[in-house]
Amino acid sequence: MSSTIDNIRNFAIIAHIDHGKSTIADRIIHRCGGLTEREMKEQVLDSMDIERERGITIKAQTVKLNYKSKNGKEYILNIIDTPGHVDFSYEVSRSLYACEGSILIVDSTQGVEAQTLANVYQALDINHEIIPILNKIDLPASETERTKKQIEDVIGIDTSNAVACSGKTGEGIDEILESIVKILPPPKGEKKKNLKCLLVDSWYDSYLGVVILVRIINGKIIKNMKIKMISTNQEYIVEKVGVFTPKAKDINELNSGEIGFIITGIKKLSDTKVGDTICDAEHSEVDALPGFKPSKPVVFCGLFPVDSSEYQKLKDGLAKLQLNDASFSYEAESSSALGLGFRCGFLGLLHLEIITERLEREFDINLLTTTPGVVYKVHLNKGEIIDLQNPSSLPDPTFIKLIEEPWIKATIITPDQYLGSIIKICQDKRGIQKNLTYSGNRAVLSYELPLNEVVFDFNDRLKSMTSGYASFDYEILGHKEGDLVKLSILVNTEPVDALAMMVHKDFAQTIGREVCEKLKDLIPRHNFMIPVQAAIGGKIIARETIKGFKKDVLTKIHGGGARDRKRKLLDKQKKGKAKSKQFGRVEIPQEAFIGVLKINKDI
Repeated sequence: MSSTIDNIRNFAIIAHIDHGKSTIADRIIHRCGGLTEREMKEQVLDSMDIERERGITIKAQTVKLNYKSKNGKEYILNIIDTPGHVDFSYEVSRSLYACEGSILIVDSTQGVEAQTLANVYQALDINHEIIPILNKIDLPASETERTKKQIEDVIGIDTSNAVACSGKTGEGIDEILESIVKILPPPKGEKKKNLKCLLVDSWYDSYLGVVILVRIINGKIIKNMKIKMISTNQEYIVEKVGVFTPKAKDINELNSGEIGFIITGIKKLSDTKVGDTICDAEHSEVDALPGFKPSKPVVFCGLFPVDSSEYQKLKDGLAKLQLNDASFSYEAESSSALGLGFRCGFLGLLHLEIITERLEREFDINLLTTTPGVVYKVHLNKGEIIDLQNPSSLPDPTFIKLIEEPWIKATIITPDQYLGSIIKICQDKRGIQKNLTYSGNRAVLSYELPLNEVVFDFNDRLKSMTSGYASFDYEILGHKEGDLVKLSILVNTEPVDALAMMVHKDFAQTIGREVCEKLKDLIPRHNFMIPVQAAIGGKIIARETIKGFKKDVLTKIHGGGARDRKRKLLDKQKKGKAKSKQFGRVEIPQEAFIGVLKINKDI
């Protein structure tokens, strides 16, 4: 179908987790004939097994559809289905840049939630036209009028053009499609100008090499033309041009306003920078597009194989996963307690969970994960600033001027009966309340919190104390100075690097005591007494003792000068124990590490 730019509509589907983005995308694809009845399956755009099992979207997906409207005009619809989870918000931001409008899906039984707000604000920041969609109207608990009022109160967008629908039954899908072609603007761009296009995403395909998703701003990309990446100054020949319908389909050219993919024989994902500008190699004097902020890992943890012989397997697995996920980083590290492993960076705890699950499932590796931590900025007396990912590599305190930790701005939306307990947990985590507003019986709470306190168990505790009704979203604010110390754990006077952690001075003693008590129960007894200590620098702040086995050396002694002989034997035993303590290594079993890493940071 030939098209003019006025007949194209590029839009993203945005929503909170579980509000029905992927299901509505399924219905739109089905209605526009993108797939036959036989090819349709639920969450057709969620291609990874893990996405389908968990019912979440991890990678943004695109699809091009043809739609004939009621007025007889034919349109091209380019949909981008985006993830809803906070850890994958960088996927959302770059998807929005490739579109002119968004359809905002809100569950009419749940109302506006934290991630709804975060995604809408991202769309409004880049002047998107937004159509509100009230989903799940087939459920008895659906309240469309209340949800409309909440959208107007909390987000501040007009709901007079809102469409009520059900992704499950398909009711209202035609109305959504008509709203898209009537309300959303067509893309701006000129076909006659020199090529200028945005690199939206890229991923690795084992047959084709790197596949690049592009949005054409001006001009066109034709098969076999020579293109240039502005940021790397590299030139490539376009071997393939195509679109997803949602199946990959080869075409000869992509024109301005369109979204599609190109393949240029690039083998390394690092050669394609997301947000880069692509131009014609012959006419490279185009202005670069602003691009995106690179996604930076905010949570770090160590991944070690339980069986040290699986180290190479883990290394290969990480390299393969990084091919399709540029936001994930890793580097080799070794620990005296856990052996060889990798220090890995993630965008959040769900990202960490997904990567570890994929490693265990796709590469069959048993993993041990150390406590997740964040990146601290350590200011040294000489004026240097170092990024600290692993607490065990903290410089000597005498060289340190101050330590800064990352802070976040958290938005929590909750039914008001849980408000008191949520405020308490935020205060316990050193939070600063910024705002509290109401919409009906739901409170919208804004807090500034240290990321270190949130990263461990905050979301789980929030969900359990509110029976799953509260929703939580955050954005990184930057680093602030904190009264932080390194808590070292010593077993038999030897520091155990894998258990070192950065904590706030006020909480150090409590956490130290908890770890020592836990290790006392988990480390098996030896022939000698073992002290387990928590220390800050040279100062011991908590201690537990694992008693040694006492061997009865006196049973065979009867009568005579027994007293002296007993004394002599006991002294001999003492010397032996002292000697074995000096040379004997304390074996810390794997379960002890797992037990301590799972320790609850309830203070």
